[in-house]
Amino acid sequence: MNSSHSSAAPRSPHTFRTVFPVLALCWLAVFFDGMDVNIYGAVMPHMLDDSGLGLTPATAGTIGSWTTFGMLIGALTAGNLTDWLGRRLMLVTSVTLFSLGSAICAVAPGVGLFGAGRFVAGLGLGGLMPLCLAMVMEFAPPRRAALTTGLLMTSYHFGGMAATGLGLTLAPAAGWRWVFWAGVLPALVAVPLLLKLLPESPGVLLAHGERAKADAVADRYGLPRPTEVAAPAAGAAGRLAAIRALFRPESRWATPLLWLASFSGLLLVYGVSTWLPQMMRASGYGLNSSISFLMVINAGGIVGLLIAGRAADRFGAVRVSAIWFVLTAAGALLLKSQLPLGVTYAVVAVTGVFLFSAQVMVYAATNTVYRDSERAAGLGWVNGIGRTGAVVGPWLIGVLATNGNQSWGFTTFALAGLVGAVAIALVPLARRIGRSDAPAAPAPVAATVGLS
Repeated sequence: MNSSHSSAAPRSPHTFRTVFPVLALCWLAVFFDGMDVNIYGAVMPHMLDDSGLGLTPATAGTIGSWTTFGMLIGALTAGNLTDWLGRRLMLVTSVTLFSLGSAICAVAPGVGLFGAGRFVAGLGLGGLMPLCLAMVMEFAPPRRAALTTGLLMTSYHFGGMAATGLGLTLAPAAGWRWVFWAGVLPALVAVPLLLKLLPESPGVLLAHGERAKADAVADRYGLPRPTEVAAPAAGAAGRLAAIRALFRPESRWATPLLWLASFSGLLLVYGVSTWLPQMMRASGYGLNSSISFLMVINAGGIVGLLIAGRAADRFGAVRVSAIWFVLTAAGALLLKSQLPLGVTYAVVAVTGVFLFSAQVMVYAATNTVYRDSERAAGLGWVNGIGRTGAVVGPWLIGVLATNGNQSWGFTTFALAGLVGAVAIALVPLARRIGRSDAPAAPAPVAATVGLS
């Protein structure tokens, strides 16, 4: 973003190749996000066996909810602070926070400080995801938003697999604390790269009054130059206006449905990420097998995102998300049954194909509901309100586990899948109703009055 990027500089084509640096950097950040989120579930069986820590199933679920409560606050706060600090600096802050939280967990002598560490990590994790999604959607090539979103989110599951690998290898050999020390790596690896290589959003630069820089970044990556309409309004008044815009007539009914779908999807994602190994262990599977299920479901998630992204670009994100939620519910009910180990691995993998990408396609569906200037706020609120599901999921399964009813967790997951399917499927109808509620032109109004 130096002086060589003037308004006369040649524009780059808008392809995957030109925006690859942005996608790659956001991919790396979300990889570490996925690793941190899944670390807790991967080492929980070892932590429950550590009598010195004092962790019980009830407190384990509560701490899982502290993490996601931090995510809720982080998701709702990050979008507002972006107006002042920019998306790049907020991404760096988010990565630094969840690395700090992981370090606190590594040294925690008891559950109190450990829970505080997970809350701090949650603040960073909650802010990172909507920022990366907004960046990637802004830079994505035309008509490839769903596919680009799916590619980005594969990193979450590669991170989850890395966490599972650490839980299977490092935790038994060196103790669960060393797995959390590995969670400090993002601050050492990702932060320098983000500061050096990640561009700022052209829309945010324009909102800050930096027209020349905004045009230079747009030209460099082949984007349309931002307009005042596409730029988010700055300041407190701009943030309030962005929230009000989510409830303009065209989207006032679709917005709560997107929130409900996101609630259901994130209840599934974080309930499964936190509790799947322990739930499978309680169902009679061995310790290593139980932890391995977390790796298998994340591997399925990677495949699912690649399939869902292409399918959504062809058939629409709403339709794909609804079908994926229903198939997730079916997989959760199958896991409630006592199946042979090999069959269980297959069911877990297939369930992973649908579970995670159902939620990601909710994010992709926001592109059909919100205008460019509303995208960051819309994503932030869909993600932030959805985080209440991420809070409820780990807590609820913890309550069931304390009462010896862990098998009911699978029923809970199935119900969440069905609720998510209904909510997202109703979004197109809600948009049509919203358009009919919009202020009508004078002639149609007169005709309506005459008919009455």
